[in-house]
Amino acid sequence: MLGGGRAAPPGRKVMVVADPTQESAGALQYALSQAVFDSDELILFHVENPNWWRTTLTMFLRKPGLMSLGPASASASASATTSVEGSLGREDMDFLEEMKNACKLGKPKLQVRVEKKVVMEGKDKATTILDQSKLLGVDVLIIGQRKSLSTILLGYRLPGGSARGTKPIDTAEYLIDNSNCTCVGVQKKGQSGGYLLNTKTHKNFWLLA
Repeated sequence: MLGGGRAAPPGRKVMVVADPTQESAGALQYALSQAVFDSDELILFHVENPNWWRTTLTMFLRKPGLMSLGPASASASASATTSVEGSLGREDMDFLEEMKNACKLGKPKLQVRVEKKVVMEGKDKATTILDQSKLLGVDVLIIGQRKSLSTILLGYRLPGGSARGTKPIDTAEYLIDNSNCTCVGVQKKGQSGGYLLNTKTHKNFWLLA
């Protein structure tokens, strides 16, 4: 399910990890343009941490054209971007609603819903996402991924602690390795540069936008 050109499978549940970040916007763009069909249900899932997202929301909104879906949806994506940018400075702006609106503009027939979950004590973001994907019976999990030099050199720790417990967790890598369903890590390469995708069986798979 990495790229286009496929017949639509029976309706699936596709979950996109939704955060106010450029990586999350790229994951949503990939999902809408390459991965979901009108017969699917798209779930925007956000792990709530209010002290975190409020500090990054403005940076996310100032990125031009993050919700662009390519030439086929240029008009719709432009409207979505205008809507998001018009919300700059509004403290009560709900980025999840803006993402949902972008989905409706890009794929009007697609069923979209928003799910939120607060991280429980003793758990972290990765295990919270994993548990929720199992609970909802998700078929495909999509998450924005950022590859940094430190991530490549240090790897990631397992939630709950391990011999590698002092290393920062890479949520996307953990989900790719441990999800029962197909999990796709997405790196968006510019507005027209395509996507670098990672799954359990495909590493650094290049897909043109």
